[in-house]
Amino acid sequence: MDSSREARHPTASPSGFGAGRRLRSQTKVLPEHARAHNRALMLQTLYHRGAMSRADLARETGLTRVTISDLVAESILDGIVHEIGVREANGPGKPPIVIDFDRSGHQIIGIDLSGTTCVEGAVLDLGGRILEQRSLPMPRQHDAEQTYAMARDLARDLIGAATRPVLGVGVGTPGVVSPDGVVISAPNLAWTDLPLGTRLHADLGLPVVVRNDANAAILAEYTLGEALSDVMLIRIGRGIGAGVIAGGQPLVGARFAAGEIGHVVVGTDDGPLCVCGRRGCVEAWVNVPRLTAEIDAAPALRESLLADAGARLGVAIAPIVAALDLSEIVLSGPRELLAGSFAEAATRALHERTLEGVFADVRIRLSDQDGIVMRGAAVMVLSSQLGVS
Repeated sequence: MDSSREARHPTASPSGFGAGRRLRSQTKVLPEHARAHNRALMLQTLYHRGAMSRADLARETGLTRVTISDLVAESILDGIVHEIGVREANGPGKPPIVIDFDRSGHQIIGIDLSGTTCVEGAVLDLGGRILEQRSLPMPRQHDAEQTYAMARDLARDLIGAATRPVLGVGVGTPGVVSPDGVVISAPNLAWTDLPLGTRLHADLGLPVVVRNDANAAILAEYTLGEALSDVMLIRIGRGIGAGVIAGGQPLVGARFAAGEIGHVVVGTDDGPLCVCGRRGCVEAWVNVPRLTAEIDAAPALRESLLADAGARLGVAIAPIVAALDLSEIVLSGPRELLAGSFAEAATRALHERTLEGVFADVRIRLSDQDGIVMRGAAVMVLSSQLGVS
């Protein structure tokens, strides 16, 4: 990842989705993996830096011109790269042909299972742009098989709506998810040890990537947005979860549960009953259905209710910010609830509970991305299939 991206006001890339950044690799490249690594490096560079000649691409990547020519030819045949014209020559010789990542040549299906009232999905291009969006209402009483069938049927519907070859399907779901797409625990969906990725792959006949919804969302904020290299994104909906990137590297955890902050108990005043069976979990205080119901019941107390919920979130995240030395917190959820009193109270609580003068510049802001989990699901597919992140 380009360290210059640490600037607070980064320069936009030619793709329109933020400057060229990628998740840092922490592994050495084995000889048998060299070609795949080189292809991913070439595609990553084109994706974030924009159109350039083969010679430019060789200079940017450090690969030889022969290697670049070979990889570009292969990627053109695959419909991932295309030639877009001839650059005007500044001197003698044949003018170079300009190539670019073909964002419209393939499409991706993104599914978001984190909603409070419906399951959402979209057809996206390879630039993360939503082309077609559809949804199905969430059943009142969750049944594991019924919820799975909804996700499968929505994905099938969207695959049918795609107008280009589908590169893969990305799914963002609440709960703890293993790297191989098994939903270990998602109480809000009644799922335990569900091999979601394997089942969807069998039913859809396409590559499927499954991640926790907050981990999907932070990829959208980082790859397609303006997030810094040390950031936590908190996804607030039916429940609450977080995704963390530290030093440009996603944190997953030994139990695949990094960011599962929803069941941290905040306060000593008992608190509301949580879906996990305990009282006072931050998820029980902060979830959207509860906040909405309390405000509807007492509209005059709206600001104080939101401020109390925000303060409890700030209490929960303060030790995480200090332990990981994070630069910012991004909130993703209903703007009408999270902007204003909620975010302000969360920021105050965070600053009051961290070392004065060290973490005073840590900010809490709202994401401005619509469909952030679906867009993050697209990044997941890009990364798994093409090495672009």
